[in-house]
Amino acid sequence: MSKKKIIYKVGIPLRKYLQHYSRIAKLPVKYEDLLRYEIAIPLLDKHGKDTFWEKVFFPQHEMDELNRGLTQIYSMLKAGGDTSVMEHLYVDRIDYCTFGNTNPFRIRIVNHFNDNYDYFYVKIADASRVYGLELEHILSPNRINYMVDGNTLIEEHIAGIPGDQFIKNWLNNKETNEIRIAKEFVKFNERCFVRLLGDMRSYNYVIDITPDFEEVQYRIRAIDFDQQSYEGRKSLYMPQFFKENKAFVDLCQKHLNAETVKQYQKEERSLIAKRLKSSRYRLKDMFDAMIQDEVSSQEKIKELREHLSEHYNEESFLNLLHMGDVLKKNLRMVLRKHL
Repeated sequence: MSKKKIIYKVGIPLRKYLQHYSRIAKLPVKYEDLLRYEIAIPLLDKHGKDTFWEKVFFPQHEMDELNRGLTQIYSMLKAGGDTSVMEHLYVDRIDYCTFGNTNPFRIRIVNHFNDNYDYFYVKIADASRVYGLELEHILSPNRINYMVDGNTLIEEHIAGIPGDQFIKNWLNNKETNEIRIAKEFVKFNERCFVRLLGDMRSYNYVIDITPDFEEVQYRIRAIDFDQQSYEGRKSLYMPQFFKENKAFVDLCQKHLNAETVKQYQKEERSLIAKRLKSSRYRLKDMFDAMIQDEVSSQEKIKELREHLSEHYNEESFLNLLHMGDVLKKNLRMVLRKHL
């Protein structure tokens, strides 16, 4: 797996697509503005361990301006730009991540009236990530709010328990329903492979727990989309092959037989196919942009098309030149029975 993912600029075709679907916005604060911090201190968790985030500080005169700009961005993200919600919001903290590809800033917004808080992220706009966000919005059961302005990407916070923390602190809880978690991991594995989302190690997704009238429901949600259609190895698009996910794989082997796994895979493919049908024009527009874009190297495209050609026993993969075409072909191959 690539040690450091290359960041690809958001090109003109993708920008036109984003403009058409209202993802472009004029932002009062850009990513580069947040790089002007003066002081950074390590942010520790409640056990005193390094979180790989730093709390950053700005001069007071800059912080006043940032507070206005960042609360305005939050209102644009959550309330369609209604500035009346800004009056009782303030920026409580700005964190900077020293780990990862895009070195994001995390903004903590607090409500004056009740101290309730929320987060959003300011990142470098990477084409791979933007396509990943779009595919998550179109093909997954989740909806994503984000905005792009030049080299800046704004993303909403995705709530949930990080997968690695869930494995460590929740998985062995006697109230945890192992069968439902195993079922959801099979479905999540299928969603990732169908849309070629890579690097879904346990710290790149969260577990969303929803109480039901008798039990609880689990949903695994990706939170990192940098590796959308980027890598060359087929296995990197299947969370089951990452050692960090072994605990979930063990649950599947413990509770699910082969026929049950196939049933869950078919169910998920059918749901993805229904979403694809309802958004087929938007997806076509996205692919029209993607096949003109550079989102991976020719070496990785060649490797992936060879792996998928062997996987499906389909030689037509070998004629594809762009990652967008490879992804489109993979969707057709997996979903053909449901389309």
